[in-house]
Amino acid sequence: MTHPPVPHNTLIVVGTGEGATFYRNSAKGGELKLQHKKDLKPGDLADEGPAGKQAPDVSPKESMEATFAKILANHLYDMAQAHKFDKLILVLDPDTLGETRPSLHVSVTDKIMLELPKTLVNNSIDEIERSILTAL
Repeated sequence: MTHPPVPHNTLIVVGTGEGATFYRNSAKGGELKLQHKKDLKPGDLADEGPAGKQAPDVSPKESMEATFAKILANHLYDMAQAHKFDKLILVLDPDTLGETRPSLHVSVTDKIMLELPKTLVNNSIDEIERSILTAL
């Protein structure tokens, strides 16, 4: 099965509302080989506040996840403004993807080549690569 080529150095973000791992595609020629670059953890979310308005019955965990979605969106915006990536693949659990998407700036969304609503943070790199290639 063929898939669209994944450009060298594409940024791949795999995460949940509790954190994200950043990878780069180290392969050339359109193939995919993830190389771990860094982790983004929520840290102290008390001062950040959630993204958007929250319903009164939102649990502390849901509020923390919404806040992390905002932090992730802001981090991707900063990276886009610094020209740190040309293409982006987001692999986030469905809730986090839904929370993050409205907070993404057009300078980030214009670079997205795939949004994959899956929870793959505990999967091996090989399994993440297979999931991405299957979705392309």
